[in-house]
Amino acid sequence: FEWALQSYIILFSNSLIHIFQSMQFFIIILALVTIAYFLIMLGLMHGWKAVKEINIEGLAPNSKFSIIVPFRNEAENLPDLLLSLSNLKYPTSHFEIILVNDESEDKSLEACFYFKRNHPEILFSVINNKRQTNSPKKDAITTAIASARFDYIVTTDADCAVPSSWLQLYNECLLTTKAKLIAAPVSFFREISIKDQFLNYLIAFQELDFMSLQVAGISGFGLKQPFMCNGANMCYEKNAFYAASGFEGNSDISSGDDVFLLQKFNELNFSTTFLKSEKAIVYTKPQGSISQLFSQRIRWAAKTSAYSALFPKIIGTCVFLMNSLLIVGVVFTLLELIAYQWLLFSFTLKFVVDLGLLYFSATFFRKKYVLSHYLWCSLIYPFFATSVAIASLFSGFEWKGRSFKK
Repeated sequence: FEWALQSYIILFSNSLIHIFQSMQFFIIILALVTIAYFLIMLGLMHGWKAVKEINIEGLAPNSKFSIIVPFRNEAENLPDLLLSLSNLKYPTSHFEIILVNDESEDKSLEACFYFKRNHPEILFSVINNKRQTNSPKKDAITTAIASARFDYIVTTDADCAVPSSWLQLYNECLLTTKAKLIAAPVSFFREISIKDQFLNYLIAFQELDFMSLQVAGISGFGLKQPFMCNGANMCYEKNAFYAASGFEGNSDISSGDDVFLLQKFNELNFSTTFLKSEKAIVYTKPQGSISQLFSQRIRWAAKTSAYSALFPKIIGTCVFLMNSLLIVGVVFTLLELIAYQWLLFSFTLKFVVDLGLLYFSATFFRKKYVLSHYLWCSLIYPFFATSVAIASLFSGFEWKGRSFKK
C-alpha cells in the first residue's frame, strides 16, 4: 500500500511538473505571438499612412474601360447597380458595360434588358457565362474579357453601387502611375432605420471586420507588399491579364479572382497601386444572417492556403495564432492554470493596436460611429475568426445557390 501510494504521489507530482512546464511554454508562446502581432499591426499602420489619398485633378478622359459584372440571380440588386453606372460622369464613348449571366433563374435578365432599352446611348451587352473550371466567377470574367472592346478591364459585383466619378478617378490614376493593376476601396451601404436589433449588431460586426480587411489590404500597398484587393472595385490592363495567363493555375479555387491576379502581377513585376480616394469607394451589401456571413468568410478564407507570397502567409499565420491563443488562454484562465494577467496583457495589446488601425479605416470611410461597437466585437472576434479558419480547412460552403466542396 505504501509503495502504491508513493508511486501515485510521484506520478501526480510529475504530472503537475509537466503541466507547469506546459503552462510556462504556453505563456512564452502567447507573449511572443502577442509581440509579433503588435509589431505587424504597427507596420500596417505605417503602410496605411504611406498610401496617399488621391483627388480628382480634371485630367482628360483618355482611358477606355470595359466594365464587367458577373451575376447570378441578382434581380433585386441589378437595378441599383445599373442606375449608378448610368450616372457615371465619363464619356459614354469611352466605356462599355458587359454583364455575364451565370445561369440566373430569376428575373435578372429582365432588369438588364429594361436598362438597355432605356439607355441606348451606353454600350451595353449581356452574355452567357462559359463554364470551364470550378470557379464560375473567374469563368465569367474570362468570357467577358474575350469580347471586351477596350484596353482596361474594370470589375464590380452585381450587389454594388459605384460612384459617379469612378472611371474618371481610374483614368487619372492610370495616367499618373502607369499601373497595370489598380485596386480601390469597398465599403458597406449605410444601413439606416433597421428595426431588427440583432441585424443591427450583425451589420456592425461585419462593418468592423470588413474595415479591418480593407485597411490591411491598403496598408500592404503602402509597404510595397500588396497582397489583398477586392474584385468589387479593381481595374487592370487587358493585355497584362493575358500576359499573366489570366486565372490559369488557380481555377480550381472557387474564389480569388482578385487576389490571385494581384499575386500574378506581383510575380511578373507588373506595377500595381491603390486608388485611395473617398470618391472611389464602391458600396456593397452586408450579409443578412449569421449563416450567410459564415459561408462568405469560409469562401474567402479557403483561398489563403494557395497564396504563394510569404508576406500574407506571415500575417495570416500570426492573426490566426493570436486569436486561437486568446481562446486557449481563456480556457486556461478559467481552469486557473495560468494567471489572468497574462491573458489581459495579450488582449489589451491586441485591443489597442487593432483599435488604432480601425480608427484609420473608420475615418477614411466616414464610419467612426461603428467604433461604438468595438468592445463587444473584439470579445467575439477571436472565436469567429478561429472557427472560420478551421472550417475553411475541412468544409465546403454554399454560395449563390451552389455547393462548393473543399
